[in-house]
Amino acid sequence: MMRSSNLRSAILCTLLTLTGVATFVQADEADQSRPPNVLLLVADDLGYSELGCMGNRQVRTPHLDRFAGKSLLCRQAYVAAPNCSPSRAGFLTGRFPTRFGYEFNPIGARNEDPGTGLPSQQKTLSEYLHDVGYTTGLIGKWHLGGAADYHPLRHGFDEFFGFLHEGHYFVPSPWEGTTTWLRRRGLPAGSGSRYQINDRLIYSSHMGHDEPAYDADNPILRGGQPVVENEYLTDAITRESVSFIKRYQGHPWFLYVAYNAVHSPLQAKEETLKQFADVEDIQRRIFLAMLADLDKSVGAILQAVTDAGEMDNTLIVFLSDNGGPTRETTASNLPLRAGKGSMYEGGIRIPMILHWPGHTQPGTSTENVASSLDLYATVVELIGRPAPFPLDGVSWSQALSDAPPQRQLYWRQGKRAALRQGNWKIITDNGHESATNWELYDLANDPSEKLNLAGAAEHQQRRETLLRVWQDLNGEMAEPLF
Repeated sequence: MMRSSNLRSAILCTLLTLTGVATFVQADEADQSRPPNVLLLVADDLGYSELGCMGNRQVRTPHLDRFAGKSLLCRQAYVAAPNCSPSRAGFLTGRFPTRFGYEFNPIGARNEDPGTGLPSQQKTLSEYLHDVGYTTGLIGKWHLGGAADYHPLRHGFDEFFGFLHEGHYFVPSPWEGTTTWLRRRGLPAGSGSRYQINDRLIYSSHMGHDEPAYDADNPILRGGQPVVENEYLTDAITRESVSFIKRYQGHPWFLYVAYNAVHSPLQAKEETLKQFADVEDIQRRIFLAMLADLDKSVGAILQAVTDAGEMDNTLIVFLSDNGGPTRETTASNLPLRAGKGSMYEGGIRIPMILHWPGHTQPGTSTENVASSLDLYATVVELIGRPAPFPLDGVSWSQALSDAPPQRQLYWRQGKRAALRQGNWKIITDNGHESATNWELYDLANDPSEKLNLAGAAEHQQRRETLLRVWQDLNGEMAEPLF
């Protein structure tokens, strides 16, 4: 990779247009006196269409909408897996997680297994930036191993405040000041699918199983030590993130803010819930309140960056770790098909907002294919120090240019698999070993994946070619670690 000084002189003034408006521009040499800060904001289980800037008129996300109005909105952005843990392993390493065996999503007690976690051989983005002098922090959810070998402080983070497993209640039991919706395997006879304990607690059997024991062996930690946290967890994440930005202003930093909102359990602050009194369904109302508090948090963190005088020298990315689980939380992925856990677009295509001063044009959007894997490659390009291993992402200066490379994005999780090349996608949910199981979609004309073209004679050659590409890539992948 060329060094950042050479990069600045080499990057062409590129255009990303939907309506003839420039979306990618030449960086200003004067604004690059020191390496940029990196702020990664990750929502948990946010649906593709659950932002105002994505066209949803029911949600209230004014801060994220304003941020999108000052940034680049990526409408065809992808993550490396359709669920939490392998997706995070992907964007923190810049590699397809299956390359190093991180194929599945550990939940519950499995998080504590000594062999379950992000291997130490995989050098994370935080380790890369730590080794070039950045101060690095993780606030929120880790979900890349709960055993000691996998702790965030052993993966390049100087500071950590949060939890290690896949989820956490937003306040300690008995959940005062909140309204809570919990899944239950069974309800009292005659109660239907919902049972109201009191004004602040509702049980639902619509999923047919209990709410996971999120807080079991999963304390809130500061560094490596448990702490008692009574503030609503989204607000606590805000507090800690703002503190980090204030304490390290004027020096290069990397902050990864990993919200647990809007992941279950569905638990909203009562004061925020009142803002959605017009929404009849209580499940949806709780989700919208949780999202509103996440949005407010993002606004406070962005304001802290502004107050520190760092907005023009900070690369900021907002995205979701995967698609929304609609039945579980009401999170919508429309117009995309399916959701979390699926290789259809609703599971792996996510909303992404990119703020890269001097490069992205405010208030624009792009249909170029982007990936969460690209963050690592972009940072490597900016810093100029080689990555510790080959990356599967490409720098956003390439992916979001007016002449982007034709992307090959690969996915595998058990029997489920997919490949996108250009505007074409093959996918199977029934086992990748048999060629007959693979479906074919033209995403340029069918982003909702309604018309399977696998049986059309005129597309047989294309389908076979894409299948060979997937098989070649699959041959490079490792067996699952767990």
